Amino acid sequence: MSSLRQPNLRYSQNFLKSRCLVDRLLDKSALGPDDVVYEIGPGKGVITERLAQRCRQVIAIEKDPLLVAALRSRFARTANVRLHEGDFLEYRLPGGPYKVFASIPFTITSAIVSRLTTAPVPPEDTYLMMQKEAAERFLGVPRETLSGVLVKASFALELLHRFRRDDFTPAPLVDVVMLRLCKRGPPLLSRKEMPLFRDFVVYGFTTPRPSLRAIFKDILTPRQCKLLSRDLHIDFDVTPTVLCFEQWLRLFDGFTQIANAQAIHTILGSETRLRRQQAGLEKMHRTRSAKSKRRRMDNAV
Repeated sequence: MSSLRQPNLRYSQNFLKSRCLVDRLLDKSALGPDDVVYEIGPGKGVITERLAQRCRQVIAIEKDPLLVAALRSRFARTANVRLHEGDFLEYRLPGGPYKVFASIPFTITSAIVSRLTTAPVPPEDTYLMMQKEAAERFLGVPRETLSGVLVKASFALELLHRFRRDDFTPAPLVDVVMLRLCKRGPPLLSRKEMPLFRDFVVYGFTTPRPSLRAIFKDILTPRQCKLLSRDLHIDFDVTPTVLCFEQWLRLFDGFTQIANAQAIHTILGSETRLRRQQAGLEKMHRTRSAKSKRRRMDNAV
């Protein structure tokens, strides 16, 4: 079997088979003839082809060099398709308006969503095919999550489509949905407020204590907790996941009205510290995976 039919497992993902299904999905979207659209992991180009027929320009970013070669051949005469060989997570996103429509690798869903939503210029509208459980985490189903609260501060989320497993090749072992992330306008928080809000939420979700009251005891006095609980109708004896996104917004607003400089200083940098920890864990995982792969290769010799 040729390597084109069986791509390297490092890049493997699930691709839509039906052009008609892609057209139905695009009909549900807000993509139009004036849009510049980025596609992450175009594979064999089924989605790319349909995007090119509807949008002003398509920028397709593919990591697998074998697939890139096939895509370049297929779209050599399609003037509004531009191919980039490389890792999307290292790709420099544009400074002007753009949208995203893609069937993404499930293993890096969180990294892709984070890359898009925290970009200096995030996409105006994003449509991502992803594992159902991942979409539910962003949607806050059945309970809110840190990633969900952070994304919802800047984007309105909507579940647009539920796929059958045989819509893809190869058929995935999990359920897949399409999640829409539409940039809010106007934003719920100002550019000045957003970094502090993100630090506040990260501090709330990552401080290892059993309740909001215990989590915030270093930045709020018992009396302040009591006042916020009464005025905002928030129970401080629950865990962070019990609060919905709107309650986190109200809690942040209440916090900024009563917090002193020391309290604000305590939470500042919480998101940056979390990102550093995550980067360290990812590096450790990659190192262990590489060592494990080398051992398997050595044993096979």
